[in-house]
Amino acid sequence: KKVKKTSANMTKTTKTTHIVKTRKFMTNRLLNRKQFVVDVLHPGKACLTSKQLTTKLMEMYKVNDPNTVYVFGFKHLYGGGKSTGFALIYDTVQDAKKYEPKFRLVRKGILKKVEKSRKQIKGKKNRMKIRRAKGKVNPGKK
Repeated sequence: KKVKKTSANMTKTTKTTHIVKTRKFMTNRLLNRKQFVVDVLHPGKACLTSKQLTTKLMEMYKVNDPNTVYVFGFKHLYGGGKSTGFALIYDTVQDAKKYEPKFRLVRKGILKKVEKSRKQIKGKKNRMKIRRAKGKVNPGKK
């Protein structure tokens, strides 16, 4: 597979005709990341996987660590041929751990999923409801 760079925000592979474009690029200094919308053109073919998209974006934006690139929310156009999603590139892995939701960190393999039974979770929720209700005054009673 040969990758040919066609512009600053667009790559095209010569073997497979997947074109990756970015738009609405923004550098978010408050969250230490770059964020943008990703358009993938793939006429007559299946969309790229998130790992493939991550490697493409790493090439485009010269990023060394794949744990700082997060790709999500892809919707496929009716009729195929185009997919649109969102991507975030953090400055460091520590920034990603600080600001990314836990489920995305689990997907990346940075955090481990805590396995609890459904009954434990519901029991804890109900105990907390009772604990919160004890502090309230019931105005209906005389």
